[in-house]
Amino acid sequence: MATVRKAVPRRLVRLASLRAVSTSSADTFPKQVKIVEVGPRDGLQNEKSIVPTAVKIRLIDMLSEAGLPVVEATSFVSPKWVPQMADHTEVLKGIQKFPGINYPVLTPNLKGFEAAVAAGAKEVSVFVAVSELFTKKNINCSIDESFQRLDMIVKAARATNTAVRGYVSCVLGCPYEGKMSPAKVAEVSKKLYSMGCYEISLGDTIGMGVSVVDSSVAGLGGCPYAQGASGNLATEDLVYMLSGLGIHTGVNLQKLLEAGHFICQVLNRKTSSKVAQACSKL
Repeated sequence: MATVRKAVPRRLVRLASLRAVSTSSADTFPKQVKIVEVGPRDGLQNEKSIVPTAVKIRLIDMLSEAGLPVVEATSFVSPKWVPQMADHTEVLKGIQKFPGINYPVLTPNLKGFEAAVAAGAKEVSVFVAVSELFTKKNINCSIDESFQRLDMIVKAARATNTAVRGYVSCVLGCPYEGKMSPAKVAEVSKKLYSMGCYEISLGDTIGMGVSVVDSSVAGLGGCPYAQGASGNLATEDLVYMLSGLGIHTGVNLQKLLEAGHFICQVLNRKTSSKVAQACSKL
């Protein structure tokens, strides 16, 4: 009796082939990977149409329901520069705070930090870049000046028992300066760590042994100051790949796909997730 097989899209077949990783290779992978979901902040901040506050809150709650351990909720930046994040206080106060899930917010300066803490933030994110030109384009100051700003934030965070996570941009290359020096990356990262950041996110990094990965639901977002950049890694694709490698994330892929579908419908755009695209064809 012949076996009936359902046609499976090639993309899914390729992803599924990750399960065939040899034992020797699998031994080098971490047992668990923490995913930092940045879709509600980095993913939405450059959308031209203002996303309603209620939609942002629902998206974050759906991502929490999917089991993501960290969901970057919003950015306490001036509405003049990032209008999409003008409702940061309402968003942070409106989301459900799931036990065991962290909801960091981006705070580029002391004023933003103070507003974030007043709104109930328990963790904040700060950022620097390895490139002088990128720093100038991004926040209109030098790297040294950006560290002076961060120093005030970290000191205030220490006084209020607020956790601080650091971002380092352009670790492999800069759209304005080209290739970056590994020594410079190490210098900037070490400085952030010594200031008090409990974790450092290295933008653009790849490789074995990475156990904390930033990604964005549906592949939303990406830096507007890096022309030609491919954008953020889709969280759905990351979870599917890690699952195929036998690496634990604690994330429910089905619920994650539902969250991606929800926000893409609101934004009236197609998902950038290859897994979501393949599943929609089944």
